[in-house]
Amino acid sequence: MTDTTTQRVAVVTGATSGIGLASARLLGRQGHQVFIGARNAENVAATVKELQGEGIDADGTVVDVRDTESVNAWIQAAVDRFGSVDVVVNNAGRSGGGPTADIADELWDDVIDTNLNSVFRVTRAALTIGGLRAKDRGRIINVASTAGKQGVVLGAPYSASKHGVVGFTKALGNELAPTGITVNAVCPGYVETPMAQRVRQGYAAAYDTSEDAILEKFQAKIPLGRYSTPEEVAGLVGYLASDTAASITSQALNVCGGLGNF
Repeated sequence: MTDTTTQRVAVVTGATSGIGLASARLLGRQGHQVFIGARNAENVAATVKELQGEGIDADGTVVDVRDTESVNAWIQAAVDRFGSVDVVVNNAGRSGGGPTADIADELWDDVIDTNLNSVFRVTRAALTIGGLRAKDRGRIINVASTAGKQGVVLGAPYSASKHGVVGFTKALGNELAPTGITVNAVCPGYVETPMAQRVRQGYAAAYDTSEDAILEKFQAKIPLGRYSTPEEVAGLVGYLASDTAASITSQALNVCGGLGNF
């Protein structure tokens, strides 16, 4: 492990499964001290124990990214545990959609709040409470989606939220560029995670077909012919967190098996 006097501190939201967990694990293996957050206390505790068992310097606590006070307290807890923040991975998110005319306000608002407003809240807290603004080197990495670059049928709330993440990333990247802090979005396509399974269930119900048929349909759209893995997406997160990626900012980079060539 890297000497603790030089270790960088990474905070990761939605870090108990899927891309968030894979990213936390990789950043830890790269020598970061990793502070994770998610809504379920038991899952956070179990994930911290799992990462620590792998030799990673990890800790974490509950955070609801939809709530400003919760986010601020979470970043403060990270600072109290490890020191000021160097790397932010805004990964927490949810799926959500259906026929747009039938979408309730509550669903729309929760998707936007969870996927987009959270990125602003966590980033603001990291820059201020987390001390990132005072540094001459930092990394803000937002997990968006290829749905943040093109429309997704029956996914208007999700697609709108992820387009917002991409726009926020580009604006903030240009704003912070003179400081040495980079801001980038990672845009996964279809990735095999618990959320992906829920998405397939939703489409199967909407089209009155089986989940296997939906999986086959989705895979047929991917030039590589398969879903990406969380570890493959995390690989780009890890690279963007590195010193080598210092000149990459304000970008939205796909990890999608060729699904989106834009």
